[in-house]
This record gives sequence, C-alpha cells and structure tokens, in this order.
Amino acid sequence: MSHQENCTCFFCSTHQRIGFVSTRFAGTDGVSLESFKWANVLEKRNFKCFYFAGELDTDPEISFLSKKAHFTHPEIRKIYQDCFGKRIRKRSTTQRVHEVKEELKNGLYQFINRFSINLLITENALTIPLNIPLGLALTEVIAETGMPVIAHHHDFFWERTHFLTNAAWDYLNTAFPPHLPAIHHVVINSSAGNQLGLRTGISSSIVPNVMDFDNPPAPVDDYASDVRQAFGVEDDEYFILQPTRVIKRKGIEHAIELVNRLGLKAKLIISHASGDEGYDYENRLREYSKLLNVNTIFVSKRIDEKRGMTRDGKKIYTLEDVYPHADLVTYPSTIEGFGNAFLEAIYFCKPIVVNTYSIYALDIKPKGFNVIELDGFVTRKAVEETKNVLKNSLTCENMTRHNYDLARRFYSYSVLEQNLIGIINTIAPCADHLLSKNNTCRMPHAR
Repeated sequence: MSHQENCTCFFCSTHQRIGFVSTRFAGTDGVSLESFKWANVLEKRNFKCFYFAGELDTDPEISFLSKKAHFTHPEIRKIYQDCFGKRIRKRSTTQRVHEVKEELKNGLYQFINRFSINLLITENALTIPLNIPLGLALTEVIAETGMPVIAHHHDFFWERTHFLTNAAWDYLNTAFPPHLPAIHHVVINSSAGNQLGLRTGISSSIVPNVMDFDNPPAPVDDYASDVRQAFGVEDDEYFILQPTRVIKRKGIEHAIELVNRLGLKAKLIISHASGDEGYDYENRLREYSKLLNVNTIFVSKRIDEKRGMTRDGKKIYTLEDVYPHADLVTYPSTIEGFGNAFLEAIYFCKPIVVNTYSIYALDIKPKGFNVIELDGFVTRKAVEETKNVLKNSLTCENMTRHNYDLARRFYSYSVLEQNLIGIINTIAPCADHLLSKNNTCRMPHAR
C-alpha cells in the first residue's frame, strides 16, 4: 500500500485545492494581477485553485460569488464610513458589522466545503480594512478550523493616513492582520515586513511582485499595430507612457514637467482613469499640461483588461498592446507598495524614469537597475539622461537589456515558484510530494 493511501494528512490528497479569498478578483488592480500570477505558478505544480470574492472574472465552475465581500457593496461602504474618519462608532454599526460578518462567515464555510479547500490564500483581505466584516469572518474561520493559510499582504492600513482616524481599533487589532498560528504571513517588500514585526510581533516572508521574465512578450500583432495612430502620436513624435491611474501619489505632474523640459516633439499618454479619489487631481494635471504646453492625452476609455470596441466603434487595447509602442515610461510615484509598472516597463524593454519612492530605494535599486532617477523633483541631470536615452538607440538597448537580465534573476515566475514552494513546505511539510517531479512524498508522516 502506498504512503498516500495510508496518510491521513490533507496535503497528501492527490488533488490539492487552494482557496483564494479577496474582495475582488477582477480587472487590472495590482492585487488581482498578482493573485492570478500566484495561481498560475501553483496550477503548474498540480494545485487546483478556487476563488471567493465580491467580484469575479474567473470561471464560474471554480468561483464562489459573495456580493458583500466587495468593498463597494452599499452595506460595506456604510460600515466603512461609520468606522473611519471618526473616533466613536454607533452601537447599531457594531451590530451590523457582526451580522454581515456572520453572513460572510457562512459563505466562507460553504466555499470551503463546496470545493474541498485545504489551504487558503487571502489576498489583502486581512491587510487593509476596506471590508471589516470580511476580515473578521476570515479570522474566525481560521481560528475555528486551524486550516493552513498564506496571508498575502499588499498594503497595510498604517501605510494610509486616512485609516488612522477611526472608531475600529478593536477590529484592526483583531483581524488586520490576525495573529494566529495557522497563518503564514507574506509581504511584498522589506519595509512592510519590518513594520509588521514592530507593530504586531508577527514574522513574515518577503515575496516580491513578479513578471514572466522567463518568457519575453510576444511581438506586436496586427490588432495592436495601430496603437500610435489610435492615440494620435505622429511618426516623428516620441510616445511617452504614464501607465498608472490618475491619483495624487503617482506624481504625474513630474512627468509633465519632464516632457516640457525635454524640448522634443512628444505626447504624454496616461493609460488609466481617475475615480478612486475624485477628479480634482486629473483637472489639475490638465491645467498644468496647458500651462507647460505639454500634449497630455488621457486614454483610459481605450485601454482595458480585454480587447474590444467602444460604443462609438473605436478599438479598445490592453496595456500589453500599448507598452511595445512607447519610447519611454514615466513612473514618478511618491508612494508604492512595490511597483508593478516598474516591472512592466522592464519586461517590455522600455527605458524608465523613476522617482525614488521608498520601496524602490530600499528593495529595488540595490539590485543594480539602470534607470533615470528623480529624487522628488525633475533635475537637469534627469532631463539630459532622458534625452540621451531617447536619441541614442545603443544606449537605450544596453540599458533595457541589462534591466531585463536583472529582473529575470530577481523578479521572475521561477523566483515566485521557489518562494511559494518554500512557504508551502514550511506550513505543511508533507506537501513536498506535490512539488517533486515524480509526485512521491519524501517526508515521514504520523499515522
């Protein structure tokens, strides 16, 4: 009789089943994108992945939709508004928190039972308190089942000043994140790990964001061949891409100033929309662009996670369609949890202008990347370096090739795979057989 037939450990099943839990798995937000990268790597290692969230782009056959898991659900938004920006919460808010928590908790148990889940991966749901009842529900389910959990933390509440005035410290201390023995905590940068340890005593592993550097991007196809024309970039113009949302911490005014000071014929293309924080910042950028005579184009209506057509019959492109056409990427953010746009620019072999935000300075820069740096403002040196890269194709090629090789070493799927294997073996050593080529367990087991 084989070891697997004798072993009662749930990780020795021939069908390992992982449940991803978040507020949403949809669109192009960083949490969703990184979650799907994790799932991609795990599925290649024989794990089956399932999804619980309030919004899902995943196959219904492997999905469990719980609408109140989404942070935009009206009841969740009301709880959020009653808990943040004030010091005291109403008794009725507390009651509603627990009522919704129980609904979500029941849903989580149904999800676990329906798909026979034996490992949970929480994606920011135990990190940032946009949905307090979901965090509490998850914490109680984990405490009650002892199920192994990887809590993947992207950005903590203490990193955002608007969370610090609140009437929910009891919830934050309980569930964002919880301190439970079944949970292995994963952060995306060393600063987050340091702060997590200092504030809570919780130890963590660092797993940075990644791109598939082992497989370079495919050549531009016919569909995406007309991106420059679609965005009004002329043949003799430089295409400068700002591949971010229009929010204040992205520092887009620095990109506008840089384009102005280059003195070259260029268009600044901004890929994503405002909305999360209103439109005041976008209006300020439009005014600033006019003031500096910079041709800034907002193209969010033409870029989505899937190709398609707008209502007036114009093509919709993916960001992957757009990157190959750019001559330069600007990324002057002041705050980032990691920096997906940085990796994307490297992946598509584009020179990049980067503001030295803290995580870049602490975790990324020491690896030796060759980029054009801003230190909070546009300098003459940065302007001259940018001109040189744009006008000298050999300089540009050497820069981007060097950066790609470095990123492949530090931020590839193979690096992610090694990290996840190590974590899974830590929380459940007898999962080791799943991660070996012959699928035979090499670890001793209690009977």
